[in-house]
Formats: sequence, C-alpha cells, structure tokens
Amino acid sequence: MTGAEILLETLVSNGIEFCFMNPGTSEMHFVAALDRVHGCRGVLCLFEGVCAGAADGYARMTGKPAAILTHLGPGLGNALSNLHNARKARVPVVSIVGEHTRSHLTYDAPLSADVGAFAKPVSEFVRTAKGPDDIAQAASETIAAAMAAPGQVATLIIPADLSWSEARSAGPVVSADAPKAVEMETIRSAATLLTGDRAGILLGGKSLNDRAFEAAARIAESTGVRIFMDRYAPKLPSGSGRFQPHRIPYFPEAALPLLANLDHMILVESQAPVTFFGYPNSPSYLLPEHCKVFSLADRTEDGTCAMERLALFAAGSSNPGHSPPFAGSANAPARVAFEDSDPISAAVLGITIADLLPENTIVSDEMISMGPQVLPYLLTARKHDQLPVTGGSIGQGLPVALGAALACPDRKVLALEADGSGMYTPQTLWTIAREQLDVVTVILANRRYRILDVEMKRTGAHGYGPRAEEMISIGRPDIDWVKLSESMGVPAIRVETAGEFAAEFRRAMGTRGARLIEAVIA
Repeated sequence: MTGAEILLETLVSNGIEFCFMNPGTSEMHFVAALDRVHGCRGVLCLFEGVCAGAADGYARMTGKPAAILTHLGPGLGNALSNLHNARKARVPVVSIVGEHTRSHLTYDAPLSADVGAFAKPVSEFVRTAKGPDDIAQAASETIAAAMAAPGQVATLIIPADLSWSEARSAGPVVSADAPKAVEMETIRSAATLLTGDRAGILLGGKSLNDRAFEAAARIAESTGVRIFMDRYAPKLPSGSGRFQPHRIPYFPEAALPLLANLDHMILVESQAPVTFFGYPNSPSYLLPEHCKVFSLADRTEDGTCAMERLALFAAGSSNPGHSPPFAGSANAPARVAFEDSDPISAAVLGITIADLLPENTIVSDEMISMGPQVLPYLLTARKHDQLPVTGGSIGQGLPVALGAALACPDRKVLALEADGSGMYTPQTLWTIAREQLDVVTVILANRRYRILDVEMKRTGAHGYGPRAEEMISIGRPDIDWVKLSESMGVPAIRVETAGEFAAEFRRAMGTRGARLIEAVIA
C-alpha cells in the first residue's frame, strides 16, 4: 500500500469521518486514495480558512476530531486564522500538511517554507513523518495528541514522496483521554467558599452543559453564590427553561461592576476573566484585586462531575432565604412592539429569531457588534446551542456552521453573521450548497465595521476624519450578498423591514435546505 493509503486507513480506523481539504500537488496521492480507502469523506473547501473553521465546528458538536488537509506552508498559512480559533476553543483538530518531496527540500523553490514554524503557534503538537514506514505511527501519534484532554490542534507534515512510496499497515487505534476526576479534598475546599453572593463560580470549556447547569442551579439556590460562564467557550446551551449563568460582558465597563463585590471566584475549566483588549486607563484583569481565585477543575479535569459533587456539599448549607435560581427567560430583555414597516434593529432580530427558532437549532454566532444586543433575546427561544467566537479572529462563523451541519445532519443550523466578518470566508457558502446542508445564514448588513466605531472611541482615537472613515466603511460599493450567495448556489433574498425579515425567517426555518437572508440594518 502507498503511504497515502496508510494515512487514510489510520484516520478511518481512529474514527475520523471527514477531511476538509484544499489540496495541491503534494497531496495528489492522498486525493487519489479517497477512491480506494473508504470511511473518511473528503469535503472540498475553496479556501483553507474554511477547512479549519469547519473542523472546529465539527469538533464542538461531536467532541471528536475531523482532519484538514492543506498544501505546503502557504496553504497552512491560509488556515492559521481559524486554527487559532480552534486552539482557543480547545477542540481536537488533526491538521495534515503536504510538504515538498524530501529531495526537493534541498532547493529554495517558490513554495518552500518552514511548515513547522507556520504550524507551531496554533498547534500543541507538530510531527513530521520521517519515512514511508513512519507514516502510520506518526498519524496515530498526531490523532492521539489532538484528542488529549480537553482537545487541541495537532499537525502532521507529510513529504510528498512518502505518499507514493510503499508503506506498512495502518497505525494503531488510539483512545481519547478521559478527563481526570477532581480530588474530593479539592471539592471540599471549594465548598467552604460558597458564601453567598460575594462568591462566584465561572464555568467554561466542557462544563457548559445541562448537567453542570443543573448542578449550578442547585448550588445557587442553596448558597446564594453567583454563577458565571466564559463568553468565549466553544459551545453554550441556551433557551427558555434552562438555568442561565451570567455571561461575562465583552466591555470592561459592564464586566467590572458585575464582578466588583466578589471575594472568591471558583474556576471550573476556565481562567480568571480578562478583557479582550487593553485600553487606556482601564484594567485588563476583571476581578477585583481582593478577590481570591480557586481552581475547582482545570481544563483537563471533569468539571461537570466536580460541579455535581459540589452541589451535594452545597445542599447541606441550604438557606431558604436565597432567591431561586434564574432560568434563561427570566433574564431576557423586555419585549418591545414594532410594526412590519419598521426598520430592522437588534430588537427586531432578537425577538423574531427567539419566536421562530426551532427546538435544538445550532446557532453559529459571529454578529460582532450586534451580538450583545441580539443574543439576550434568545434566552426566551426554544432550547438551542450557541457556538460563539472563541479566539477573536473573525471569519469563523460560516465555516463553524458548515462543520456543525455535517456533524449533526438532523439539526437546523443558523449562522448569524456580520457582513464585514462574513467576507473573510464567503467561500463557505459554496461548500454548504454542494453538500446540500440545512444551514440558514442571516447576514447583518450595516455596511461597515461597526465594532471599529466603538473601539475608536474606547481607545481614545477621537476626531477621526474622512480618511479614517474610509477604513471603517465597507460601502461604496455595497456588497451584494444576494448575488454573492446565489453565485455559490445558495438561494438568497434581501430584506429591509421588520415584517420582511419575519416573513423570510419564518419561511427559512420551516424549510429544509440552505438559504441566505441579507438583513439591511438601519
């Protein structure tokens, strides 16, 4: 068998079902092997950043890795942005990079690059196969590294001549690392800190699930502690009837007063909260100086089980004077009335989506500036999962939706996408159409990088004029998302009023298949 066949067999034997790829010359034997080795399906993406984001979305929904295949250093370079997001999401991704033949590496050819150096900043593990008989072992080691708790990006570099050379049998099957159990003494120590609303618990990572939320609700009701969640976690359960922790706000002006009275913060698969950026005359660290931090479970440990055990301790200190725990709908903004002829606003979007979202929908959120205004309304929606921005590198929303749809073909997927960030990976629409996926995309078209209006003021860059304005506006010409979407095979429509949006969103939610709605924001 060839090295390419051995590589594919190793992927298949380890349960890797998809390889998102944008191949080149060095990967042609891998592509050809897809017709001889069955079980891992190649999914063509028109840009490597789509490959990486799709693998991220797939892993968020399944907890297991997909593979990506990119071409040499420049191809991997195109994927780095969304591999960064996957690394911050701490999900498993097997990144395979085709390299020049070993003999060709002695020359400074046009595409020669230090592939390992490209991979290292976004990979916790980088391995180069040394010879044909090393491919099987190298592939298994890379898969094992990707699945190491809680999950990480692992990169395997394959020189092209190894792909066509004769090789031995497939590599061994590896098992995912089970999260470590938290020591009972640690749980007892955390229980002593459950001292009313001056103590908090910050949930992150895989502890953001219904089991941990139910335990958190019991702890909050018994002790009065405040429950928070990491806004950059890979997956957030949301919707009516669910206990909903406070999501740490994006801007420090909102986060600092929310956390100001805490004496203790218990971390569960999370880290102490910091701001997204550093600002003039504003702290980066969001907890008050006097607040003591205690780690109940790190990211390699089972935070969900630790929360359930902590809830048993908390039950013994029950205080009936505390307010009952809050469900999501209790914290949603007040509903406002609007007419069909009204322009589309955050309230229009939030209320309409909340009313019409089907049960169990997966929501990929990359709304950027409008997200904090729209998402609170979804607390009243039917139960659903949200996939937020994790690493802050924009262009993940559409690819993450693609990967989630392939991971969960029986679930509706909704991509809420800003027009500026959407232009980083619009090629995703083509793959969604080709794969006939049930993905509805709503483009929030305000014709500018609206978040930069906010950040200009926050960073003190006041008084900017027409030249700076040209760097923030993405109008002149307006991007025609309807034509762009239809050119890639996804039916699309533009809406400009509340009534038009409600009608088209209702139609899209009630129909299976890909569709795009360009919502022009007033």
